[in-house]
Amino acid sequence: MQIKFYNTLTRKKEEFTPISKDIVTMYSCGPTVYKDATIGNMRTNIFMDTLRRTLKYNGYKLKHVMNITDVGHLVSDADEGEDKMIKSAKEQGKTPLEIAEYYTNLFMKDLERLNIDLPEIICKATDNIKEMIEYVQKLIENGYAYETSTAIYFDVSKLDSYGILSGINLKDQKAGARVELDEEKRNPYDFALWIKAPENHLMKWESPWGLSYPGWHIECSTMGKKYLGEQFDIHTGGVDLIPTHHENEIAQSKGCTGKIPARFWMHGEFLLINGGKMSKSLNNVYLVEDIVKRGYSPLAYKLFCFTSHYRNKLNFTWEGIDAADKSLIKLREAYAKHLQGEDALSEEEIKEYKTKFQEAINDDLNMPVAMSIVWEVAKNNKKSKQLAELLLDFDRVLGLKIDEKTEETVQDVPTEVLKLLEERNIARQNKDWVESDRLRDLIKEKGYMVKDSKDGTTLEKV
Repeated sequence: MQIKFYNTLTRKKEEFTPISKDIVTMYSCGPTVYKDATIGNMRTNIFMDTLRRTLKYNGYKLKHVMNITDVGHLVSDADEGEDKMIKSAKEQGKTPLEIAEYYTNLFMKDLERLNIDLPEIICKATDNIKEMIEYVQKLIENGYAYETSTAIYFDVSKLDSYGILSGINLKDQKAGARVELDEEKRNPYDFALWIKAPENHLMKWESPWGLSYPGWHIECSTMGKKYLGEQFDIHTGGVDLIPTHHENEIAQSKGCTGKIPARFWMHGEFLLINGGKMSKSLNNVYLVEDIVKRGYSPLAYKLFCFTSHYRNKLNFTWEGIDAADKSLIKLREAYAKHLQGEDALSEEEIKEYKTKFQEAINDDLNMPVAMSIVWEVAKNNKKSKQLAELLLDFDRVLGLKIDEKTEETVQDVPTEVLKLLEERNIARQNKDWVESDRLRDLIKEKGYMVKDSKDGTTLEKV
């Protein structure tokens, strides 16, 4: 069956066929592991997961690479400020390695909670320093890079075009509009490939240019080429990566190999919080852990993400998560009822459902339409093992674990108890163990046992 994906590069939906017949090669920009991954970050990973599962549903094998950025990502896109890893390490009194390991583990835990299918290759920037240096040397050799007193810069004026992905036109841009003017730069939009390290810099490596460290963009170009070759099928990421990171990846690859690295560029849109941006100042930066603490299944968030197309903005509200959690329970209950059913359906009926579902996911991952087919099957008046098997087949794409038994969830718990649980979570965060124990006992008096585990805090009826 034909597959179509929207390609950011061409700004249109195109038929997808891989470079090789039976295997799809794909690169996804992973996390910069200096802080917790938010539910906004996780929406991008859910999109990546749905793409993986859709390709596998269509019979393809995958060679998929995701990077872990543990060096090189500065706090500004303007090649300025501290490395995010170093800044976080200083703030928390830890080494960059300790910071990277801690937040990588949290990220992987969230992927597991959301039942996200892991890429075949997960690689760290710091494990590929040698290859990055060689890549920069090749860019210099090809005439696309130059050295200053502070860095090795990519010369965007050497390209036939810069801005092919984002549509930016350098002639229309004012000097310094995105990047601060540097007297040693040949062009305002030139970006750092390699940065010469100050004496007190925590992360630096020997290189032909002295003790130094990589810029952010070079790692993805290097690892994409190392693991997937000069050209591969798909590159994914969030829309925020289009104008700078992915634009610079394309520039680097054209300078090194003369080719745009990926044939399809696919991007997930932003998650909004109550109609606005996620912000620390608004106290609305939510993590998967926050969903768990409120008593919801993390997979309710995944189901919530399926209510909107990945290329549309999605507005997060707790009411929306509550509704998604209830829907997840209903879906699992429907599966269980079908599993016990004795009715029979014709092969044509089953095939029609399957065809409609596959047409939806193959139409640029149209999950809202795909879910409408799922609900048609779930709500079918006939109760049939055939429909249970069909739902399980659909779950190969959904990843919602619909065959799991659902335990008592938040909508069954009194608001008073949930409020006490939230107060206890705050007490635990503040390490106020006396107050935490008091609230635990109070919750028990209300008929619920508090259970703390590595996956968070849950309630169980006494």
